Amino acid sequence: MTRVSRRVLAVLLLPLVLTACGAEKANDAAAAPPSAELKARAGESAIELIYVTEAPGYELARQSVGVIGNDGFSAAYFSAGTGGQIRLSVDRGKLDEASCEKQSAGSSGAGEPVECERDGDLWYRAAASTHEYARAYEGHVVRISADAKLVNRATLRRAAEKAHRADNEELDEVLPPAGEGVGSGTGAGAGADEMPERRDLPPVGDGAPNNDVGASG
Repeated sequence: MTRVSRRVLAVLLLPLVLTACGAEKANDAAAAPPSAELKARAGESAIELIYVTEAPGYELARQSVGVIGNDGFSAAYFSAGTGGQIRLSVDRGKLDEASCEKQSAGSSGAGEPVECERDGDLWYRAAASTHEYARAYEGHVVRISADAKLVNRATLRRAAEKAHRADNEELDEVLPPAGEGVGSGTGAGAGADEMPERRDLPPVGDGAPNNDVGASG
């Protein structure tokens, strides 16, 4: 290869090298560990157990964000159009074929029969009027549950597929302001001026909407 050819090749390859470096820096930034502020705002919830999800027509009800168990996390997503709620919960533990029917599903009470069905790498679980999708990881389980009459299985599955560990930007969006910390899912962590249009949301994150709020006699 001549000297001229080598120079031309170097010029042609330069943009590719710069692009690769830029992508690498972007990936490093996305994978940056949470700041001390984000950890403080997480309160008792372990950062690695804070997940987020999405479903068409549903928005996070920030007043529902709370801790479950010792250091787990839960949040509710609400649909103004249907009145349905999808509850995301993450806690330490395991879920497999042997234990699937023994654990309660969604808001069902302990001892209620639970039907389990393997659906890809998810478990579909149903009990009474509640159903959920659950995905087991090493040491923790992510559950997406809802009232079967208000949220269909397809919507629930989509939300389960979209559930993922929150990155720093998502942590900043979902966690309450500094100094408040994650509450217990009973409205703690939400400012008085947040989501004023959703006055029918219950005080508990996974409860049913109160349709009588604002109604006239």
